[in-house]
Formats: sequence, C-alpha cells, structure tokens
Amino acid sequence: MGFVFRKLELDGLLVIEPDKRADSRGFSSVTYARDAFLRHGVAIDWVQDNHSYSAAAGVLRGLHFQRPPFAQDKLVRVVAGAVLDVAVDIRRGSPTFGRWASLVLSAAKWNQLLVPRGFAHGFRVLEPATHVLYKVSQFYSPAHDAAIRYDDPAIGVDWQLGADRPLLSDRDAAAPLLADTDTGFVHGEAAP
Repeated sequence: MGFVFRKLELDGLLVIEPDKRADSRGFSSVTYARDAFLRHGVAIDWVQDNHSYSAAAGVLRGLHFQRPPFAQDKLVRVVAGAVLDVAVDIRRGSPTFGRWASLVLSAAKWNQLLVPRGFAHGFRVLEPATHVLYKVSQFYSPAHDAAIRYDDPAIGVDWQLGADRPLLSDRDAAAPLLADTDTGFVHGEAAP
C-alpha cells in the first residue's frame, strides 16, 4: 500500500492520499507509515491521537493552535462524514502570514492534511455525525492552547457558510483577532 503526497499553496501544508483496497467485504488501508512519510521529508514523532465528533452539520471548530514550546504538528483525517478543513499561516514575518488554505477532507475521499507547527487549524462540519481523527506531535498543554477568530476579516477565510451561522463553542466565539494575538511563531525560527 502506498501514499500520494501533494503540496498545497502554503509552504508546509501537505495533502496525503493513502491507498485504499476494497472488495466485497469492505476495505483495508494503511493511513500512516513512518518510512513512507520519511521518504517525503516528514520526520515527525507523533505522541498523541485525538478524536473529534460533531453530531450536526454546521459545527465550526477553530482556529486553534498551541504556542511554543508545546507547538503541534497535526495529521488530520475524517473517518465518517466530511469537513471543510482550514489552515492559516501564523508565523510572523512569513511571506504568507495571515493567508489560509482549505480543502474538503472526507471519509469518501480518504484524504489527510498535514498541518505543521506555525499554522492555526480549524474545520467546518459538512455532514452530520462526522468523526475527525488527528495525530499531534506534542501533548496538549492548556497553558499554551490558543485560538484566533474564525471570522477575522484580516484573514478572510471563506468557510462557505452562505446564510448559515456556524455552531461555535463559547471559546471560539470569543477568540481574539490575529492582530491581537501573540502566536509565538516567527518565520524561519524553529519551534522548540
């Protein structure tokens, strides 16, 4: 079984498409293989797996990140349902600071997104009963956990909401703008 690795327009973001072998019984797939990732320059020591469940379409989670020294790389995939997944460059001094990229991750597409340290991450749930799994490279640290407003006008993420209002947590609804946030990331500096 293999993988297809594809770069997105922001440096560091990778779409990963694992092979999926199906027959009359169902399917089999390897979703992570250290050697294959190393061959594509991804040498990350994953330390924790997280699982997010959203009962309703319209839930919006994000934009979240952890500040150094607890910065996290994330490998995100959907095993049931679908999301519009978004990553925002929050590395001060980066030529793409404040820019975002998005794609649909879904159980049907069987794709994944690698979100490196220095990016805020979030997603809008597109289908009811959606399960998102993600590996992280650092343990959760409440003292380093941070968020940026999903609708920060300086970033301008197109969440494809139409007339709908997203279902937000109180934390996400009260998140500050990027301009008012010390992200802890500077372009060209390695996060500890």
